[in-house]
Amino acid sequence: MVKVQFEKHIKRIRCDNGGEFTSNFMLQFYHEEGILLETTCPHTPQQNGVVERKHRHLLETARAIRFEANLPKRFWGECVLTAAYIINRLPSKVIKNKTPYEIVWNQKSQYNHMRIFGCLAY
Repeated sequence: MVKVQFEKHIKRIRCDNGGEFTSNFMLQFYHEEGILLETTCPHTPQQNGVVERKHRHLLETARAIRFEANLPKRFWGECVLTAAYIINRLPSKVIKNKTPYEIVWNQKSQYNHMRIFGCLAY
């Protein structure tokens, strides 16, 4: 999907030796596509620091959204999706103050359609 939809090539994948990433089928796929597989030592999430920080940021943002909207836990999934949506539209110094959305879609993020999460709708 990344290759066809976004015309981007995946250069490397880093994983924690999960079977879904290290099966013979996937190893063959990586080889055919020229993708470098990097695996970390088992039970060492600190070796996957960037992913761990991004994951924590996503969950902390989702938690803040849920608490601020005073929603029950059953809306947790929607909070995570909303947090990801917002984070992907925030500028980052690492990518020269562009947004991840801009990098993928080659167009500026729009914000005028966004509403307060958890507000009443009729």
